[in-house]
Amino acid sequence: MELLPRSPGEFGSAPYWDRFFRQRGQRPFEWYGAFPQLCPVLRKYVRPRDKVLVVGCGNSELSEQMYDTGMCEDIVNIDISEAVIRQMQERSGSKRPKMSYLLMDVLQMDFPDDHFQVVLDKGTLDAVLTDEEEATLAKVDKMFAEISRVLQVGGRYLCVSLAQAHVLKKAVEYFSREGWVVRVHQVAGSGDKQCFVLPVFVYVMTKFRKIPNSASQILEICPEEQDKPTRVESVERLVAAVKDRQHYALLCSQLSKAPCGEQVSLDLCNKENGRPRYTLHVVDSPSVKPSRDNHFAIFIIPQGRETEWLFGTEEGRRQLAASAGFRRLVTVALHREQHYEGMAGIQAELSGKVMELAPPGLPARQQVPFLSVGGDIGVRTVRHCETSPLSGEYVVEDVKGDGTCYFRRLIFLRNRNVVQSEARLLTAAPPPGQKKRRKDKKKPSSAELPVVIDKSYLCCEHHKAMVAGLCLLGGPNTLPETLLAVLVVGLGGGSLPLFIHDYFSQARVAVVEIDPSMLEVAMHWFGFSQGERMRVHVSDGLDYVAKLAAEVSVLSLAAPAQYDAVMFDVDSKDLTVGMSCPPPAFVEKPFLQKVKTILKPEGVFVLNLVCRDAQLKESVLATLGEVFPLLYARRIEGEVNEILFCQPSPEGRQDPTELEARARALEGALRQPGRPWDSSYVLADLLQAVKIL
Repeated sequence: MELLPRSPGEFGSAPYWDRFFRQRGQRPFEWYGAFPQLCPVLRKYVRPRDKVLVVGCGNSELSEQMYDTGMCEDIVNIDISEAVIRQMQERSGSKRPKMSYLLMDVLQMDFPDDHFQVVLDKGTLDAVLTDEEEATLAKVDKMFAEISRVLQVGGRYLCVSLAQAHVLKKAVEYFSREGWVVRVHQVAGSGDKQCFVLPVFVYVMTKFRKIPNSASQILEICPEEQDKPTRVESVERLVAAVKDRQHYALLCSQLSKAPCGEQVSLDLCNKENGRPRYTLHVVDSPSVKPSRDNHFAIFIIPQGRETEWLFGTEEGRRQLAASAGFRRLVTVALHREQHYEGMAGIQAELSGKVMELAPPGLPARQQVPFLSVGGDIGVRTVRHCETSPLSGEYVVEDVKGDGTCYFRRLIFLRNRNVVQSEARLLTAAPPPGQKKRRKDKKKPSSAELPVVIDKSYLCCEHHKAMVAGLCLLGGPNTLPETLLAVLVVGLGGGSLPLFIHDYFSQARVAVVEIDPSMLEVAMHWFGFSQGERMRVHVSDGLDYVAKLAAEVSVLSLAAPAQYDAVMFDVDSKDLTVGMSCPPPAFVEKPFLQKVKTILKPEGVFVLNLVCRDAQLKESVLATLGEVFPLLYARRIEGEVNEILFCQPSPEGRQDPTELEARARALEGALRQPGRPWDSSYVLADLLQAVKIL
């Protein structure tokens, strides 16, 4: 039986609808949900005394149910299908004396002006506006003009729609231009048990007298989970907000039918300001054997730990899901701009929403566990927020790590999942003579305790590897006491140059940093300071190295190459390139030749390379190999970082075993009595996986 049109244009033809309703018979055809789903929205805008016009009524039971429930009785129904009007007149008969059915076209109605308080349209606009051809748009303009004519000022045009972008945009633009207030409601539960996967929306257009030369418009959206509407500043933003909800409905539909091959991520936003509040990743583990209790779980990532490999990478989350033993795990990251009322508060807030992401086969009334590390949501204290003209928005925050340790981090918000700099915090000792706290006094929170930066601890694995690479210089046993000239490009929080300064007692360290804001951050928040052996030059690293190279070239023997080690740890501001560290200009051949010029023949150039583009990475390695005949690479496990050690002379070539021995000797020399040394630093281990390229 053919019930659907051969072409979308037939949706607007009377013969098609006559044939449709004759074939369907007396069975009601409910476009876009039934009365129970629509009722909560309709009750807000339809009053018992209102005179209501239903356009394109079809054989839906909507009008009858509105009448029978007492929502409204003075209802006029019109349709272009003679067959359905006759059918509905017979069905309603004398049971609903105040309700009528008339054969009439919404494009040309016989009613007087200002005759109705409500015009209700359930799917009619969608059936008419099937495309954006000129003839179709002219027909829709005529429909809107007729609806506007028969509505009283203060009346409401309620349009139930699937909200295709072109349909929503046309309706909103037309009526907002006429000075009407436009509000879009999402119908609760409309995507559950119907033939449409997409959610249903109700456009509420309230008629006001048009004010000449007024450009103001009132546009609002009201998601299904809230009654309070949210103001939207433009038609484009309103269409985008609806599209977000449609995409979410499609995602939930897909996740409810089958396991997802790839990890799916989405943001849940704050209702008040629209900012992301939770970031969710859906991870399926088909290899986990099913049982009654292992279908589904939610994992709350402690605040500040979302950047860790286990939580911040696809591979890490896959490992987390497998070790947790659930077939579907949803990880939840908490955002720094938001306030959370503990684990119980988060669970109450998320319980309804995460169930929409439940896997197929989840038993009814199954308890879904909320998991976390240590059972809490972690600690995050934002210490400083600022905007730099060069680096954009950034924050300095203190977070609780695994165990009892606290860390201070610098985060650039343009790339909020990457820790730019990190330092371990130690509780400061009380000043001499200060009385101890009485036992009955409240213990201060971690945020209130005075702290100092642990300068002996390198948090970043790539910094540890960069330091280990210094064993390529001279005799590793005597290196800590050797006069060294080191150039570091990229300051961040300053932990790398500080460590070199403190552990290599004769090293003179020059740091180049393009952003003066970062120098202030390093000094104020990360314990960095300048002195006789530590100087910071606020300059573009490209310009600074080029200037040094020019001086060496001009003066030749009078100004020999001056650096034992040059280290690049500088991020790229351009996120469109597949290499986030360093900027591409730093690895172009002419510039690398300048780096070689300022490096001593037995020196080492250490580069932190973060490149996700395999082809680009191969090109960078090839260029480095053209300039530096000796090249070592150390991949940082669990991270994209790869540390490259480049030497200008092939004569110093050493195999990995020799490198390991030199690193062990350097570590022994650095471990001096009375000097703090973290047991996790095993420099030999850091160089075990070095490859000679």
